Amino acid sequence: MGRMKAAEGAMTLAEMKEFATFPAATQRYIRRSLDVGLDRDDALARWSRDVVEAASIRAQAQHYRRLPAMRAQIPDDSGLDAAEQILGPLITLAAFDLGQGRITSFSAFRFLFERLVGAKVRPWLPSAFCAAAAMPHLHPELRRRLLQSISEAAATASGWSSRQPAFFPHWVEKVDTAALPH
Repeated sequence: MGRMKAAEGAMTLAEMKEFATFPAATQRYIRRSLDVGLDRDDALARWSRDVVEAASIRAQAQHYRRLPAMRAQIPDDSGLDAAEQILGPLITLAAFDLGQGRITSFSAFRFLFERLVGAKVRPWLPSAFCAAAAMPHLHPELRRRLLQSISEAAATASGWSSRQPAFFPHWVEKVDTAALPH
């Protein structure tokens, strides 16, 4: 039992460390996306700083309405018949998120989608990412950066972990350090 808890703690810490490597804008977008996709909080009230961001959150919520169906449709095998049911919706959702310009690497994309959809989606993420990252609605420079961010190991993995993610980043209130006792 002690080893199991230690392993879970180590994995959670590794996830936290990975999240910390993402740029601040990416971290913010992931937290916002998890609020929208997991229906955690009032994302519009918490995250919109202006009318443009409010419109983006509304559009994101519209796209993310597909998430429950996607979670239920993730196939247990990786055959071509299985690809049809999951890849279309997954690519569309990925294209939306990549088009927002805040997810700028495969690792950030994987981090977000493992949490939005679940561990069973891992085998489908490289395909969905590459397809979405090559879509013509993205600026050519962003397409180049995104496609260069996926490692050969990620693109050619022969197997994937079925362990569910443990760390789901949340909004953190700012603390006025001047008000803290010294």
